[in-house]
Amino acid sequence: MTSAGGVLLNAAGGLGLFLLGMALMTEGLRSLAGSRLRQGLLRFTRSPWSGAFSGALATALLQSSSATTVATVGFVSAGLLSFQASLGIIFGANIGSTGLGWLVALLGIKLNLSQLMLPLLLVGAALRLLGRGRQAQLGIALAGFALLFTGIAALQQAMAGQGLLLDPGRFDAGTVIGRLQLLLLGLLTTVITQSSGAGVATTLAALAAGAIALPQGLALVIGMDVGTTITAILAAVGGSLSARRTAAGHVVFNLFTAGLAFTVLPLYLGALERWWPALGRQDPEFALTLFHTGFNIAGVLLVLPFTLPFAALVRRLLPADGERTVDALADTPPEEADMAISQAETAVNQTFVTLLELLRRALAEEPSRRQAQKLEVLQADLDRLELYLDQIHLAGLSEPLGRHLVHLLHGLDHLQRLHERCEEEPERLRTVVSSASLAGERQALQRLVERLIPLTLERQWREAAAAARRCARRFEQLEDDYRDAVLARVAAGELDVDGGTARLEAMRWLRRVSEHLQRISNHLAQQD
Repeated sequence: MTSAGGVLLNAAGGLGLFLLGMALMTEGLRSLAGSRLRQGLLRFTRSPWSGAFSGALATALLQSSSATTVATVGFVSAGLLSFQASLGIIFGANIGSTGLGWLVALLGIKLNLSQLMLPLLLVGAALRLLGRGRQAQLGIALAGFALLFTGIAALQQAMAGQGLLLDPGRFDAGTVIGRLQLLLLGLLTTVITQSSGAGVATTLAALAAGAIALPQGLALVIGMDVGTTITAILAAVGGSLSARRTAAGHVVFNLFTAGLAFTVLPLYLGALERWWPALGRQDPEFALTLFHTGFNIAGVLLVLPFTLPFAALVRRLLPADGERTVDALADTPPEEADMAISQAETAVNQTFVTLLELLRRALAEEPSRRQAQKLEVLQADLDRLELYLDQIHLAGLSEPLGRHLVHLLHGLDHLQRLHERCEEEPERLRTVVSSASLAGERQALQRLVERLIPLTLERQWREAAAAARRCARRFEQLEDDYRDAVLARVAAGELDVDGGTARLEAMRWLRRVSEHLQRISNHLAQQD
């Protein structure tokens, strides 16, 4: 085996250790603090600025910008965060992701703590095997931390004195073309490893080993920052509109910061040589990490004041396809059950409002082809929502989440049945609208529907349930009296049998619709 081949294999092994360590560390930290971080993100994100701070802090703690981004997309899909506020978290995640570079530069290279990592790995493994609950998760995080720095040491050793593909003669960072080539190489590295942190760590190890020069490393990390958006793009494929917009915002922002960094790179090198030459020559890994953090902070500070126009730009790039009420749902629910159920609850709520608006128009005018088309579209939304809920299983859910899911399923069932009343029984609806003897009942149902729409939008489900319950009881009490009155008119010859039957069926339609409205509202009220 050639020397170059051996170096490549050793470097690949070191990179593998680093990736495994980072995955384990993120998994452990997420299990230890994931729910608290999610609550913190929601609690402290009230504007793009506070969102940027929350995103940076969460990413620095989890050491995974992907975890922060995925959680944020879930919050937006569930209606818990506005799109503008979520952009702040995405921007802040870019700053937080640079923390790994400082960790590697300080502990992995400058202090060279690799000899302490194997005992730490043993401690982590023991906690994982012998501990339970949080102790086991702490063990996973410690083992991941140890593997991460063991991988850095292996990378640094493999690259010592080896230029590999990054030979200065092959990629001249002194020219624009050379810097562009290095940028593309950095992007490709992140695409292959699916981790910008791994790319930055590899670059720092190569820089410390003398395999590349500082200008090359700076161009590489710019490309790696762009490459990290690939993960978001892949995650958004087939996802909701909110997910696609978040991914698009991530891409646009990172392209902007990359352009900014590429422009100031020569200026940074010149300033470093003039005012702080020792940093670039003796501690190039810190010079690189400083540059990486600096251009991300600069990008955030430049874009955050213009978050609203930035969000408008993203919306123009990815406009909504019509008024689909379940567009916020992805094809597959997120792994976090509480997030999946929260998203489903929002979609059920939106679908209920849409059906109420269609019902309000239907009670005010004769059924039309346009209404029928809207009901067909709504049926597709209901089917998609049913498929989404079907993928959330009761097994493994806590008791409150299990009850929450059951009530959503019951509510969706009554939504389906209410939709059938509106779509498949147009003659009964036509009789309700045209019959003078049912004018009072029709107006009562209209008032209920008009009352339920704002209450549902404001999520005042208990008030909605109480209003629906009163109306349903009224129709139940009126039905017997109305039936007696209609049959008396038929017997007296004032009304033919077909006309009487149509009126009785119309009254039953009103009662059943009011019952469905009551039960939907009741099940939604159980979520409070």
